[in-house]
Amino acid sequence: MDPVTGSPQTARQLMLAESTIDTTGKSLWQLICERADATPDKRMAYDEGGRVLTFGEYRAWSERVAAGLAAKGIGIGSNVSWVLPSRFEAMVLSAALARLGAVQNPILPIYRAREVGFIARQSNCSVMVVPGSFRGFDYAPMAAEATVGLGVEIIVADPNLPEGDPSTLPEFVPAFDEMRWLFYSSGTTADPKGAKHSDHTMSASNVGMQWSMEVGPDDKAAVVFPITHVGGLIWLFNAMETGVELLMVETFSPADTPKWLGDHGVTCAGAGTVFWQMYLSAQRALPAGEKLMPEVRIFNGGGAPKPKSLHAEMMAEMGAPLIGGWGMTESPINTMIHVDDPDIKKATTDGRACPEVQIRIVLDGAECGPNEEGELRLKGPQVCLGYLDASLDEEAFDDEGWFRTGDLGVRDEGGWVSITGRLKDIIIRKGENISAKEIEDLLHTHPAVADAAVIGLPDDRSGERACAVMVLREGQTLTMPEMTEFLKEQHLPTYKLPEQLEIVTSLPRNPTGKVLKKDLRTTYGGTA
Repeated sequence: MDPVTGSPQTARQLMLAESTIDTTGKSLWQLICERADATPDKRMAYDEGGRVLTFGEYRAWSERVAAGLAAKGIGIGSNVSWVLPSRFEAMVLSAALARLGAVQNPILPIYRAREVGFIARQSNCSVMVVPGSFRGFDYAPMAAEATVGLGVEIIVADPNLPEGDPSTLPEFVPAFDEMRWLFYSSGTTADPKGAKHSDHTMSASNVGMQWSMEVGPDDKAAVVFPITHVGGLIWLFNAMETGVELLMVETFSPADTPKWLGDHGVTCAGAGTVFWQMYLSAQRALPAGEKLMPEVRIFNGGGAPKPKSLHAEMMAEMGAPLIGGWGMTESPINTMIHVDDPDIKKATTDGRACPEVQIRIVLDGAECGPNEEGELRLKGPQVCLGYLDASLDEEAFDDEGWFRTGDLGVRDEGGWVSITGRLKDIIIRKGENISAKEIEDLLHTHPAVADAAVIGLPDDRSGERACAVMVLREGQTLTMPEMTEFLKEQHLPTYKLPEQLEIVTSLPRNPTGKVLKKDLRTTYGGTA
């Protein structure tokens, strides 16, 4: 039976049950070993350079690197920060650190000396692994600047990692529930915060993803986002469970990557709204009848709101549904669309609570009923162990131990959740709350609009004013009166109408596709 719906299992679910590895209570390294034993010659990953990595080769390479790192004194409890692009070496390093029982802190490649220095000091890392040059930036001098005076050993993987004799490795000590991962929030609304995770919390997030997407050994999944993001490393857990093949992309190119993925048989084409929109654009550029991704079965992802019209567009143009979800660094996968959910739910919601995830919706301390908006709070095995800065935990968890997400949403009678905004993404004009997401959803339906974000800016008269920042489709124009008239036609109340319009060539986003609204507020006269 399906653990959420209670429905009988489908033929695909029964097939997957025979090919997947039971992840219950098992650490990442145990899963790596079981998968290597079960399917040593199956391809685990393929990259743009034509390199192939099998599951058996992956375990062996990871053991050699673990031995090389052990020779440098890395072992159980060692704090290791690493910044690597989405390449084989990143996955090998992560597995090697898991083998040694180290605490690993993957850092996004877009971070520079200020952010990396903050993380290095707070995490008390002893080793930092960085690439040589990536996307025209030299990481070694940055790492040296960020860690000056901290006694951190810097290892430059350009691309090779230290290796040694696996026979010298100490005995592996499983630690399913202990802190083994440290991920920093993307900082779209505040300074980054280090969330502590275990193999248990990571594995639980994968349980939700697998329930939703029904990944199997016949799938090929696009890894087009930074592997150092928590969502990227959850795919590592999934690969060990299912035997899926990962298509690794170091740097996403709108001109080349969609075709490369299609040419190599992608079936799970992640990883969120900004990527889906680029896939759709690439498909529309092709001659009539030609398919960009002929084998794709789902467009999976999350990390940013999706226009409600996008699902229908993807189905019409590319023949596969959007499988979105809701999560965050602290609690990576909370709700997801199921592959068999109705189209209307795929288009308009962020899915149902994943197995073992509990959700409360609270407003002013009271529980909300169906379709009543409030803050979403969480319990479940996917929630982090707290923050590295323990002083943040008191605000993050309520008196009953529920994690306060800061996200606003509603849940319908069937249990489907829709994220409506953030507590800090609410524009308060003359005492009235305005959801930025509500306006954004409407703007995305305008034929001239390619992308849109709505922000609140300080206003002496009303407290805040709504500012629409938009990217227009090629050759299109849109004036303030035209935008206002369009929103009125969509029945947006007058008090919610934006008072300012800015046209830009692109919106600033973090690697997971979230719009960096604090940057927009700074640009157009507000505060970060």
